[in-house]
Amino acid sequence: MEHNMILSASGWRKVFAVSGNEQDSSPDITESDWALAVTAANVFFDYVREKSGQDMPVIALGTDSRPTGPALADAMIRALIKKGALIQYSAVTSAPEIMAYARKLDGFIYISASHNPIGHNGIKFGLNDGGVLNAAENKVITDAFLKRLADEDALAADIKLAAGCTTSELQKVYQIKESSKHNALRAYKAFADETISGTNDKEEIESFFKLLDGAIAENPEGIGIVCDFNGSSRYLSIDREYFAAHKIHFHSINEFKIAHEIIPEAENLVYVAAEMEKLHREGYKNVLLGYMPDCDGDRGNIVYWDEKNQKAEILKAQEVFSLSVLAELTFSIWQNGNKPDFKPAVAVNCPTSMRIEEIAGKLGAKVFRAEVGEANVVNLAKEKRAEGYNVRILGEGSNGGTITHPAAVRDPLNTIFAIIKLLFIRENGLYQIWCKKAGIPYKSDFTLNDVLASLPVYSTTGVSEKRAVLKIKTNDHEKLKAAFQKEFEADYEKKKSELQKKYGIYSWEAIITNGTKESRNVKDFSLSKKGGLKVLFKDKNEEALAYIWMRGSGTEPVFRILCDVKGNHKDWEEELLQWESELINKADK
Repeated sequence: MEHNMILSASGWRKVFAVSGNEQDSSPDITESDWALAVTAANVFFDYVREKSGQDMPVIALGTDSRPTGPALADAMIRALIKKGALIQYSAVTSAPEIMAYARKLDGFIYISASHNPIGHNGIKFGLNDGGVLNAAENKVITDAFLKRLADEDALAADIKLAAGCTTSELQKVYQIKESSKHNALRAYKAFADETISGTNDKEEIESFFKLLDGAIAENPEGIGIVCDFNGSSRYLSIDREYFAAHKIHFHSINEFKIAHEIIPEAENLVYVAAEMEKLHREGYKNVLLGYMPDCDGDRGNIVYWDEKNQKAEILKAQEVFSLSVLAELTFSIWQNGNKPDFKPAVAVNCPTSMRIEEIAGKLGAKVFRAEVGEANVVNLAKEKRAEGYNVRILGEGSNGGTITHPAAVRDPLNTIFAIIKLLFIRENGLYQIWCKKAGIPYKSDFTLNDVLASLPVYSTTGVSEKRAVLKIKTNDHEKLKAAFQKEFEADYEKKKSELQKKYGIYSWEAIITNGTKESRNVKDFSLSKKGGLKVLFKDKNEEALAYIWMRGSGTEPVFRILCDVKGNHKDWEEELLQWESELINKADK
């Protein structure tokens, strides 16, 4: 059976809308897609049963807010019932919510296509460690899925079995949908408390929030938050109640409707920015932060109120991540700095800006880098924790994705509260720690503008920019990178004096990332295979000045590219990225 699905470690996905149009908001799916959903549920059940040792494993099942979610969920529920699973179906559920809930179960299936257009949908699988399956685990399921699809007799038997699910059997699952959702929300709220406070001790959690809530209450105007739900699954999650519990005023727009494009990049954050400015005009002067989640609610980039210019400003993805790293690293020091075995560290993906090294360096923390992919960064953090490092903050700075341990998935609540902790814990607080470590004058009446002004300045390509994507003809990434190396080395020799004079570049180093492994000073670019390749440029003192980075897509004939330059040098970033583009295009011929 043909499937046309992208089967990646970050999730399986395709256009499920019956018309095949990725912008189609129809809830209907085809019979063949119904069969795909049944097969996916069956192979995951077999995997969870083996992993858990349970004949009747308890599996959480949820969807994001896409129209095809209920139809796919219904197919999976029928399959799982006939396999013998105990199903906790919570319907529209955010990704962090179902992953927090599944920690007490045997596994989860989450139906979502994240930030892709509305006609897409997909499937994410996980056990009970709080995240999606890693690449190796996903491969086991993928192989079983493809094998089952290729066996026409087995496939027909699976379809017949699922189709035979009775109405009464279905009703038993749907009747407990509300209680499943209730339990998922309770689990998520408790886990959010643990993640934000940095402890799982109930008395310490209570003590921490008493301090934070008291600090917020001391602010005469309080604090206001705006969310553009854009029809996201988060509109049925804990956001409103969680902010209210901490005396934070909450405003929202587009609660039930996907009103514009789903990806939470700058071009779509204009709506929440406009709402913030509207609220300020209406007298809500305490509105400080805004966010917009994607459809599965695990990602939310930030808008802030610029007090100096009296307007809402959209933070770039790399700035959001940098701010979160600053907040959570100083929070770690605030909590654990006196412990003799405290070894702070950050895990990031390869194209995260070098400003993270600068922030971490001033705070005495290490930075470790993995290949692009949330699972790669999560697994790298696990490896480093096993080595004794305290990795509280991790993520993919290139898309603003912040993961706060013990969570293993991005969560906008954690990002918002990282900033709130930074702003409101003032006595011997987080920003004061940063100023002391960084040698920056501290003032007690600081604002978010002051914090942002204290961040290291870098000029970085945005991942959603058209410049950041190159269409290529070569399918063999190793071959293309080998050809790029020849073009680069030859052109570098020609431009050496110009690079020194104009940018201060005196040398370079090739760095590659494959999975959780970073290899430096690599002599053969092709060794990066389908992973990340970075060329790091250095000054005459061997200090990092800039880098160009590339990684081929595993699903499209494109290369993702990026340039990062230390300092306010947008023109340098543009010129170096253009040089990289030209060399890749030459190599692609």
